[in-house]
Amino acid sequence: MADVLIPGGRDVRATLDEPEIGVTDAVVIACPPHPQHGGSRTDQRLVAVSEALCEAGIACLRFDYGEWDDGYGEREDVRNAIRWAADRDGTETVGVFGYSFGASQALLASATADRPVAGVAALAPTARLGEDLDAVAALSRLESPALILHGERDTTVDWEAVVERARERGDDVVSLPADHFFLGTRDEIATAVVDFFEQLFVRP
Repeated sequence: MADVLIPGGRDVRATLDEPEIGVTDAVVIACPPHPQHGGSRTDQRLVAVSEALCEAGIACLRFDYGEWDDGYGEREDVRNAIRWAADRDGTETVGVFGYSFGASQALLASATADRPVAGVAALAPTARLGEDLDAVAALSRLESPALILHGERDTTVDWEAVVERARERGDDVVSLPADHFFLGTRDEIATAVVDFFEQLFVRP
């Protein structure tokens, strides 16, 4: 585990979790939920996914957004994290994972990133964060595979349109018997996300 300052003009601090054994050339960016509702890199869903990724030999960069900027600066924070990971010595493959607000940001940033993203796993994404922060449109433009996970009892975010677009694209969709907080399903979430990235990152 190492502390990281993400360059890019905003105060974005991160934690890089790395496998205990061996060297990895793959990094997954983990985007937290809404910062104005307590979302941070210590979110339990992000930590669970990060721990499972490390066990699978994949590093994970969990970060905190910079000062609140109505979703726009936060999208740039994700893009800057992607740049940092992609330009890091030894990194060959970058993926992005996010939860709730972070799931939508993962889609928005990955669709417009200036570094290649191998895939995006989005847990409980909402369809729109703002007038021109449309996660459904971003998913339509995304050139890499996506995994969309949602709670069947989630009434907190508008996930239906994202799931519909993912199915139209042929992306994987996982439905969980949970509300927006996914209590009791974190192991299942972590397993699905790790399986998704392991398939993308597999080496011949």
